[in-house]
Amino acid sequence: MRTGVKVLVAVVGVILVVLILVPFLVNGETFRPTLENRLTAALGRKVTLGHLSFSLFSGSLVASDIAIADDPAFGDSPFIQAKELKVGVELQPLIFNKELRITSLLIDTPSIRLVQNQAGKWNFSSIGGNNPTAPQKSSAPPELSVGELKITNGSAQVSSVPPTAKPFVYSGVGVDVKQFAFRNKFPFDLSANLPANGTLKLNGTAGPISEKDASQTPVHASLHIAHLDPVAAGIIEASKGVSTIADIDAQVDSNGTQLNSVGKIKAARLQLSRAGSPAPQPVDIDYKISSDLVSRSGKVSDIALHTGSVAAHVTGSYRMTPAAILLNLHLAAPNLPVEQLEELLPAVGVKIPSGSSLKGGTLTANLNISGPATETTLEGPVEIDNTKLAGFDLGSKIQGLNPFGGTGGGTDIQKLAAVVDSTPQVTKISNIDANIPQIGTATGAGTVSPSGELNFNLVATLSSNNAVGALANQAMNTARSQVQGLIGGFLHPGANSAPTPTNTARGIPLTVTGTTTNPVIRADIRANIKGLLK
Repeated sequence: MRTGVKVLVAVVGVILVVLILVPFLVNGETFRPTLENRLTAALGRKVTLGHLSFSLFSGSLVASDIAIADDPAFGDSPFIQAKELKVGVELQPLIFNKELRITSLLIDTPSIRLVQNQAGKWNFSSIGGNNPTAPQKSSAPPELSVGELKITNGSAQVSSVPPTAKPFVYSGVGVDVKQFAFRNKFPFDLSANLPANGTLKLNGTAGPISEKDASQTPVHASLHIAHLDPVAAGIIEASKGVSTIADIDAQVDSNGTQLNSVGKIKAARLQLSRAGSPAPQPVDIDYKISSDLVSRSGKVSDIALHTGSVAAHVTGSYRMTPAAILLNLHLAAPNLPVEQLEELLPAVGVKIPSGSSLKGGTLTANLNISGPATETTLEGPVEIDNTKLAGFDLGSKIQGLNPFGGTGGGTDIQKLAAVVDSTPQVTKISNIDANIPQIGTATGAGTVSPSGELNFNLVATLSSNNAVGALANQAMNTARSQVQGLIGGFLHPGANSAPTPTNTARGIPLTVTGTTTNPVIRADIRANIKGLLK
C-alpha cells in the first residue's frame, strides 16, 4: 500500500513539474512570424501581433495585441485592433513537433471599423480575396479553418466616405462562429448593444465567403432588434421630424447578390413629420422587400401599416445613394375607418381643431411617395366620406354668418375630397370638394405650413334645405334685393323694381386662416354683393 502511495505521489509530482516547465520550454515568440503569416495569407490583410506567450492551462497562444490592416483605399487606420488574441492550438504537435495547428481564435475587446464608400463597397469587401498589397498571399483561396471563431466585448463603428451622417456605433459586440472555413457554410450568432438601450441579435448560417466581395457572402438568418431609437443612434437627424422606438423581428435571406427580407415592426411613438407629434399607440407594420446588392436598389413588395383591423399598403421601389435612400412608392388606403386612423394623424402632422374628434366614416387615399426617405413628397387624391367632426360647430365659427346659428355641437361631413401635394416646406391642397349637409357645399384650395398655419380661399354655396343655409340665403337675397332696388331707383326713378327670387343660392367667398387646431373662418359677404354691380 505504501509503495502504491509513493508511486502515485511520484506521478503527481512529475505532472506538476511538467506543467511548470512546459511553458518555459515552449517559447510562444518563436511562433509569432508563422502565425502572422498564416493569418495575413488567409485574410488578405497584413496582421500584426504583439508579444506572443504560451498558456498550457488554456491550451493557447496569447498575443498581447493584434492589428488587422484595412484596405488601403479606406485609409491607414486598422480594420480591427484588439488588446488580446487567444489562438487555440493542438498541444501535442505544438510541444513535441513545434507544429502550429490552430483550433480556435478568440479576439477580446476589439475595435472594428466598418466603412462604405460612394460606390457601395465596404472596407471588408476584399477580406479573404486576392489582395495584392498583402504580403505572402498566394492566388489560391484561403485555407484558414478553425473549430470556433469568437469575438467578445467588441465595439464597431459604421461610417461612410466621404461622411454623410454621424457614425453609427455598436457596443458589446459578440460573435460566435462554429466550424469556420472560408470555403464552407457555417453557423453563427451575433449580438450587439445599440445606442439608447437597444439590442440586436442575428443568428443563422453564412458562407462560403465570397472571394470577389465578402459583403456578398450568402446569409440565411433571423434578426431580432429591440428598442431601436434611430434618432439617438444617429441614423436620422432629429431635425427631420422622423422618430420612433421600434422592435423588429425579421428573416433575412441572401444569395450574395439578391437579399430578401420578410418581417414585422412594432413602432412605438411613431412620428413621420416635422409638424407631427408621436402617435399615442404603437403601429404594427408588416413588410416584404428585396434588394439588389450590386445596383443598391430594391423592390417593396408590400409594407402594410395596420390600424385596427385594416391596413394601408405601400408598394414600389427604392434606391440607395451616398446621401440618402430615394423612394418611389405608392400608398393605397381604400375605405379605412376614420376613427381607427385618427390616432395616426398626429404622426403625419395632421391636426384637427382642439376639442374635436372624428366619428364614423371612411378615408380613401392614393398617394405617390417620392424623394429622400426623410424628406418625402406625398401627392395624390384623398377623400373622407360620411364622418362627423364632433365638438366643432362649423356654423358658429363662420364669422359674418354668426346671426344664423350653429351646427348643434358637431359638423357632419358627407364628403370631403381634395388633391394633396405635401413637401417638407409646405402642404398644398387643391380641388377641394366638400359637402356638409348642415351648411352646403364648398370648393377651393389653399396651403398648410409646417407649423400648421392655414391659408385657404373657398367658395361656399349654402343650402336652403337646412336652417343655417336658409337663413343665410334669405339674408343674402334680401341684401341683393335692396341693392338692386337702390341701383334701379337711381337709374330709373319711375320704373318698378323687378321681383327678386327669394330662394336663390349664391356662392359666398370664405377665407380660412389661423391654425389647424384653431382655424379662423370668415365669410366675405361684401364680395358677394359687389358681384351684383358687375
